[in-house]
Amino acid sequence: MEDCDNNCSACSLDCDDRTEEIDFRENLNEHSKVKKVIGVVSGKGGVGKSLVTSLLAVAMNRRGYKTAILDADITGPSIPKSFGIEGKAVGNKLGLLPRKSRTNIDIMSINLLLDNVTDPVVWRGPIIAGTVKQFWTDVIWQDIDYMFIDLPPGTGDVPLTVFQSIDIDGIVIVTSPQGLVNMVVAKAVNMAKLMKIPILGIVENMSYFECPDNKKQYNIFGDSKLESISKEFKIDTSDKLPIDPTIARLCDKGEIETINILENRFLNNLCNKLEKNMEG
Repeated sequence: MEDCDNNCSACSLDCDDRTEEIDFRENLNEHSKVKKVIGVVSGKGGVGKSLVTSLLAVAMNRRGYKTAILDADITGPSIPKSFGIEGKAVGNKLGLLPRKSRTNIDIMSINLLLDNVTDPVVWRGPIIAGTVKQFWTDVIWQDIDYMFIDLPPGTGDVPLTVFQSIDIDGIVIVTSPQGLVNMVVAKAVNMAKLMKIPILGIVENMSYFECPDNKKQYNIFGDSKLESISKEFKIDTSDKLPIDPTIARLCDKGEIETINILENRFLNNLCNKLEKNMEG
């Protein structure tokens, strides 16, 4: 450019002559402390991403770590409902305070700020992305060992904003057995590679239904694709979560912290991996 002063650090234009990368990272509130941040993503909606986010937070909380959930799914928030959190988040002159669950998990979601939880969030992408950044910069996250971010599906504004603005230590991909799963997983994997973010594991939700009468497993949504996907994308930590009416019932009652599926092998393996990552 004719008026370029070669000071890339003070310029926001992404031109061909740029010699320094733009740093989009946002700082935490000065009164916050978060050690590890894990994003939970999916290439499509309706696969149980919020469920997996919640289960991981509960599982690590049971292991003695201080956990938190940042609900970045602004237009489809469900985390407060699963934890039975009612009322609104409040703040003080230092920042906004997350609500705490029964077992002391810190949670921030747009539904904790709306007058009515059924009010639609009819905002354009930049405003939604800006709100997510404020959940990172304006909320006081005190002494958090593991923060889990429930991201909206796809590879749009919000996932991109989170990946660029927050130092993510890794992501967990959530999928289901449907036939188009390879394509949507590939999108999530490729975005993670593009943003240079480690993939910690993949979970196939709604993988099967176990009949309570005969204990047989039925693949209601088709045969599992987990093994082939894990091999194709070289993801070493993977497992399945079943269709379980008990899970839906407890989430509807706001009692997700009582679910005993936390003994699932995937959750244990992934939690072990997170602990090892913490030590490293």
